[in-house]
Amino acid sequence: MKQINSLTGMADLIEDKSKPDELAIKVFHTEETLKKIFKSFAMSEIRTPALESTNLFKRSVGDTSDIVNKELYTFSDKNDKSITLRPEGTASVIRSIVEKKLDGETHKLWYMGPMWRYERPQKGRFRQFYQAGVEILGYPEGTSEFEMISLVCELNRKLLIKKPLIKINHLGDSETKKLFCDALVKYLTPMKSDLDEKDMQRLDSNPLRILDSKNPKTQEILNKAPSISEYLPNGAKELLRSIQELFSDKCEIEIDYNLVRGLDYYTGFVFEAISAELGAQDAYLGGGRYDNLCLQLGGKSLPAIGMAIGIERLALISNQKYKNNTLVSFIIISSNSESKAYKIAHELRSINNNIDIDVQLSQGSLKSKLRRANKDGASYAFIVGDEEIKSKTVVVKPLNDKDTEQSVMKLKEIQKFIENLS
Repeated sequence: MKQINSLTGMADLIEDKSKPDELAIKVFHTEETLKKIFKSFAMSEIRTPALESTNLFKRSVGDTSDIVNKELYTFSDKNDKSITLRPEGTASVIRSIVEKKLDGETHKLWYMGPMWRYERPQKGRFRQFYQAGVEILGYPEGTSEFEMISLVCELNRKLLIKKPLIKINHLGDSETKKLFCDALVKYLTPMKSDLDEKDMQRLDSNPLRILDSKNPKTQEILNKAPSISEYLPNGAKELLRSIQELFSDKCEIEIDYNLVRGLDYYTGFVFEAISAELGAQDAYLGGGRYDNLCLQLGGKSLPAIGMAIGIERLALISNQKYKNNTLVSFIIISSNSESKAYKIAHELRSINNNIDIDVQLSQGSLKSKLRRANKDGASYAFIVGDEEIKSKTVVVKPLNDKDTEQSVMKLKEIQKFIENLS
């Protein structure tokens, strides 16, 4: 029978503690670190469904975005309703807040989980990928931006990111956008034939998105284009300067007036963090203010700011040293004593949270089980057979220290021994 393989861009992540540099291990540890950071900022977790109505993303992300036009995993269910695997988390969070009638309150929320986009798999990005996100809702511009950048700086610090750069910009209000887009279209129209097909479409549908073009020729043309800074109100420029000045001793922050975000719902302040270690696609998190999204989805006016974190990309550049718990391999060498030996292992597990006890369930010789213990990276083997059950003892064999002989300990002694392990 022909083997069934995973779909393109859908990666398996399998934890192997003996290979600490594997992507799976780094992803799992990165997730745990992020959860601790979110908790330290007094944020509450929210979980939303992986499947949503397709209209949710068309109304929020925007019909002109690449996500909606090319990357959605969309299909009809048995009732012919169009449903989509979520490509991002913010729209689902706001949909939930509106549906639960919580849009008149303030919230500090975080989420984590898989997202799906049909795009070419690349370094740190798969078709099913994992994202963490933060949404701060109900606070007007001028306060929550500082909380968000503080969180990014803390994330960079805890995960030991080398030379991270935070780029910030402001998209202004609706009047700013209109004046700037008109000036941009006027500047680019005579050079329209020099743009690629994608940028020509953007010029007609969403000129602001041209600033995000990856085409080197387009970027060269944009060198002499009008800048949004010419149209920004003084308050917006002052906010950018204040953020840059306040956090200059914590993170490198650059004001980049060409920075835009890829989703249509962004308004006002926007930002992203990049690392040269990721190559051309160098952003590992990004976000901004989206004060109109709640209204667009049928709720009340709700000022909001959020960010999304690419967990695989972040894991690739994390230099955090992860310390696994001390592993003890619990080896039972007599089938006659299995049930009583399992009870001993159960009681030992509750003594020290920094110790992992792995009961070897497979049959085999003591020699083969010790080989397995060494392969798994165990520090000790606890060996129990008929004689040990009778005498209420355990054989303790150090695996890392070849100069220390194995010893036999009474159950009370082994409990004390485990208490002192770290």
